[in-house]
Amino acid sequence: MSLNLLLLPGDGIGHEIATEVVKVIDCLNTHFATNFVVEQEKIGGSGYDAYGSPCSDGVLEKAKQADAVLLGAVGGSKWDNLTFDKKPERGLLRLRKELSLFANLRPALCFDALAESSSLKPDVISGLDIMIVRELTGGVYFGEPRGITRHNENNATAIDTQIYSTNEIIRIGKIAFELARKRNNKVMSAEKANVMQTGILWREEITKLHLAEFADVELSHIYADNAAMQLVRNPKQFDVIVTDNLFGDILSDVAAMLTGSLGMLPSASLGALDHEGKRSAMYEPVHGSAPDIAGQNKANPIAMILSFCMALRYSFNLDNIALIIEQSIQNILQRNIRTGDIANKDSKIIGTKEMGDEIIAEMRGLK
Repeated sequence: MSLNLLLLPGDGIGHEIATEVVKVIDCLNTHFATNFVVEQEKIGGSGYDAYGSPCSDGVLEKAKQADAVLLGAVGGSKWDNLTFDKKPERGLLRLRKELSLFANLRPALCFDALAESSSLKPDVISGLDIMIVRELTGGVYFGEPRGITRHNENNATAIDTQIYSTNEIIRIGKIAFELARKRNNKVMSAEKANVMQTGILWREEITKLHLAEFADVELSHIYADNAAMQLVRNPKQFDVIVTDNLFGDILSDVAAMLTGSLGMLPSASLGALDHEGKRSAMYEPVHGSAPDIAGQNKANPIAMILSFCMALRYSFNLDNIALIIEQSIQNILQRNIRTGDIANKDSKIIGTKEMGDEIIAEMRGLK
């Protein structure tokens, strides 16, 4: 049975890192007996240039039909002057909304070989393995009313609305608790119940869900600002962090930089399971489109390839192959072979294409 993947390279370095993940997929089809069928389309600024929309109706329909979507990165100064609704990032937000991708999974995993790359001391960061579960389709980024009212040239009022319902909180909570059961069985729920009504409801609903269905999982609560401080102070105290859209955006970026490079971190955005046990899903690296190095063979493709590993796990149930790819990356880093963003003074520095070739060679050796 074919495994249908829609690949959206996006903008900037998205094209280069997408090329490397295609090489990995081709290797799997040739040497590991998989049957991935990859279709490529345009999104973001590239989508606007081609179709007049950062996410056209045609691309959206293909995303709905695919078993999973793999996205590179969107954006760049070329499109800075577009109207708000045409900006590259709106394409990404449309995909999330139309596919009902309500759960964003952001692992912060520190490879042993890169512990010295973090701004924190190696003993604080070594062995770090956190999963941040961010609610992705509600909260202040989507709440209504929103907008700017300009009273005169010297006076304006802006409003964004933070809103959450019981159902939205419960469904993201279930994802977090279920993930924790497969990890270290601990969930930390982060909000601002001390000053926000949505925080009060969030804490109430997570607590009720825990007592009703997940009492075997250790649950604790933390204010989001304290969570940010604790991530820098003692990050290994966390296992799974569940939080809302706004705080998840902030905390996941803090956790990302603990590991030393955004170029190493993947993410997954998941929808609800349907009656056949399938779910819409999109996978993407955490980093941006980095137009300043686009086309120079400098980009680190590892986050893109690790995002594909998440697809192997959550969309295709191919954990064994994901482990082979991850071990291949670990082996290469242990030999101190690096792209420039994660290099130290003793590293052998290679480019985007060469890193892809190294990973494939290592994969074939582990077969």
